Amino acid sequence: MKIAIISASGKAGKMIFDESQKRGHEVTAIIRDKNKAAQFKENVLIRDIFDLEAKDLDGFDVIVDAFGAYAPEQLHLHTKVIEKLSVLLNGKKQRLVVVGGAGSLYVTKEHSTQLFETPDFPDAFKPLAQAQSQALDLLRTFSGVNWTFISPAATFNYDGEKTGKYLLSGEEFTVNQENESQISYADYAIALVDEIEQAQHNKSRISVLAQ
Repeated sequence: MKIAIISASGKAGKMIFDESQKRGHEVTAIIRDKNKAAQFKENVLIRDIFDLEAKDLDGFDVIVDAFGAYAPEQLHLHTKVIEKLSVLLNGKKQRLVVVGGAGSLYVTKEHSTQLFETPDFPDAFKPLAQAQSQALDLLRTFSGVNWTFISPAATFNYDGEKTGKYLLSGEEFTVNQENESQISYADYAIALVDEIEQAQHNKSRISVLAQ
């Protein structure tokens, strides 16, 4: 397939780029910093997300949104990016696969309480989790977009082991047999590319964690 990865120079984006390319897909990195372009060779488009036009995304089967913003003054960009991409893709067959967060997962069967609303959730990460939750809420309103939002486990480990194994779950916070919620970036990338290839969860939020 032809896959575009937005913010491919970030930690998650680069691993998803490498995993997709390793499987033989035609992958293009969309980044705004030309100084980071060399690592992608000729498979790169230098473009700020907010300067993207529909023609830039034409021809791609899947667009991966690996955008991340962490500074307090930038957190609102999570919803802005979702809005921008959803408007561009609304009514089209192309798929939008979003790298999400764990904080927006539900901890009640009624889906009345999210993880970031619980007492033990770290205060430092609450604003980010809330911003990602708002982005997901906005994404759900675009009925004409073929989206999948993929939340990692609570502990998202960049240097974690690549095992090739993971557990797939849904909207609710889940732990494994060791009562842990963690996954490596490498295994998350595997799960995300599996979803690209299998297309099992259209217009759904799913979550992945280590076995």
